Amino acid sequence: MSTLVAIAEATSNIVLPNNPNIWYHGRWDGGRGTWWTGTGLTLHVEGLSSLSLQLGANTTQPTVAVGLSVNYGPFVDLKLASGMNQIPLNNNSTSSSRPVKPSSSVIRLNVQGWQNNNMYLEKIVLNRGAQLAPYIPSKLAFQFIGDSLSAGQYITNGVDGAWPFLVSEAFKAEQQINAQPGACLTDQVCWGNAHGLTYQFFKTEDTGYYYNPNHNFTTNWDFRRDLPPTHVFVEAGANDNAYNINGTAITKTYLDFVGKLRRLYPSQPLFIVGAWGWPDADGSVYYYYEGVFEDVVSQRKALGDKHIYFINTRGWVGWDDIFSDNKHPNPQGHAKIASLLGEWLKKWGLQPQRSWPTKSS
Repeated sequence: MSTLVAIAEATSNIVLPNNPNIWYHGRWDGGRGTWWTGTGLTLHVEGLSSLSLQLGANTTQPTVAVGLSVNYGPFVDLKLASGMNQIPLNNNSTSSSRPVKPSSSVIRLNVQGWQNNNMYLEKIVLNRGAQLAPYIPSKLAFQFIGDSLSAGQYITNGVDGAWPFLVSEAFKAEQQINAQPGACLTDQVCWGNAHGLTYQFFKTEDTGYYYNPNHNFTTNWDFRRDLPPTHVFVEAGANDNAYNINGTAITKTYLDFVGKLRRLYPSQPLFIVGAWGWPDADGSVYYYYEGVFEDVVSQRKALGDKHIYFINTRGWVGWDDIFSDNKHPNPQGHAKIASLLGEWLKKWGLQPQRSWPTKSS
């Protein structure tokens, strides 16, 4: 340890990763490392004026892309590296009239990428006199399961600009996003993913484990570690279609998967998000698995599932809403999907929270 670091730590307040007032969300492994896009932590700190994170050697090299929100302000992009990282606290707040050093601060951090997203937390360093306080989560908690269309692939801020994250923020809901580009719902190799979502969702690690020399194995996720979701959304099937998995097979896979989800989430509203398709410049749209998603919902209802719903997204996305070379939603497209989904949810009966329970001041 250098003399400067030793002096800084002597006048600081060190918080270790096992502190119960750190609010973890997403999938963290036993070594306090992040997996799956959107995974992160929230800190509620009294008297905060400086914040640093020390990350371990297994953190993605040379840097890991992270989103930062201070006092519920917009998420800004950071690049963090192994070692000590000072976190900027200024110019990121919901109110410009607030003092630079509010008496109570809420800091939200998450990994933005669907790959190269391992952040290994060793310690948190606060200014002297700062005190970590409990964080009270929102009464709303959204769980999303999806592929590249949900993960924010190809946009610069990754999941922080993707529709699941945007609609969660609009409703002031805690979010967990298990979305993996290229992954089929079917458990098979798809676009370099060793497994499908029906397997990987139940694991701590995302499919990037297969290529990670420091952690090339999977462990079962303990769902007791999650804040139980109030609403569950599933968007999947685009990659199954690309691998020529027929409608009958994907229907069975979907029904089996929903059955497993129901063992975890027996009564939560579960939304099957339909395909908005692949738009072309001439205005046409290719829709895959037409009628399949509706059929899954119908079959579940016939089994007595009273809390499953189909979200028809047909017409939501046009040529201007996608990247022309890969047909994935661009930032405008993600914002449009989030807005339309928000309208759909309000008509369904869900309203945004008026405020976050944990206040900043």
